[in-house]
Formats: sequence, structure tokens, C-alpha cells
Amino acid sequence: MLSVNLICIGKIKEKYLIDGISEFTKRLKTDIIFNTIELKEIGDDKNRENSIDKESNDIYEVISKYKRAYNILLDIEGQKYNSELFSKKIEIIMLDGYSTINFIIGGSYGVNNFIKKEVDLKLSFSDFTFPHQLMRLLFIEQLYRWVSIMNNGKYHK
Repeated sequence: MLSVNLICIGKIKEKYLIDGISEFTKRLKTDIIFNTIELKEIGDDKNRENSIDKESNDIYEVISKYKRAYNILLDIEGQKYNSELFSKKIEIIMLDGYSTINFIIGGSYGVNNFIKKEVDLKLSFSDFTFPHQLMRLLFIEQLYRWVSIMNNGKYHK
């Protein structure tokens, strides 16, 4: 069974986001193993570079624990896919022998170049900028959609 980790900086505070994320997490339980790994947000406006480096180091610590995982950074500069094509991308990743996929959402200042070079793919959802907490809800909805497409489910139709 596919294992998906969402590695992200900070915690969700708004109830409506928590409720939406919980709903899609429940729906996913029959098809994949899904985990959210929340890391501490530094977010120091006065020392932005140190914040980025510290948060990126924390992300690297997590992804380095998964020796055989495919790492995907959600990044505005990444590749764009539609839902059907990314669902196929996940199938290809699985056929390549990966049973774990780590999706990474950096902090509000992003991640450093080291993380950008370490990941296997940079994925962009849009040219728009979204709040990181909202992006987590958008991500989990898309994850559910991708899984639904792979399983010929009704949700995507």
C-alpha cells in the first residue's frame, strides 16, 4: 500500500481548514497510508535567511529518514500538471519501486536551495500564491482526487 507523508512547517489554526483536512484524511484511509508531519515554524521576519535554513534543515532531517522515498516539493516554480496527469505520475513513481512519497510544503519564506536540489520533483499547483494552511487543504483534496482517479472512483467525475 502506498504511504504518503505531508511534511509541512507550522500548525493549522482555523477550524474550517482542520475540518476539511480531517474529512479528506478519513476518505483516504482505505486506499493509502497518510501521515502529516508538522515541523516548527520559525518565521523570523528580522532574520529571514536563518528561518529558511533552520526550517529547511528540519525538513531534511525528516526526509533523510526515508531511505527509499520519492520527495516532492510544492513550489510555485515547479512543474504544473492537471489532476489526471499527476495521478498517472504517482502510478509511474509506484511502478519505479517507490512505496513512500513525501510531499513538502515549506514555511512562509520557502525553503533553501539545498532542499530544492535534494527533491525528486518540484510541483506547482498554480501561479497564484496561497496561504500555507490553505495549501494543505488544497493538497489533501488533490491527493484524494489523484487516488480516486487511480482507483476509477466517482469523486473525480
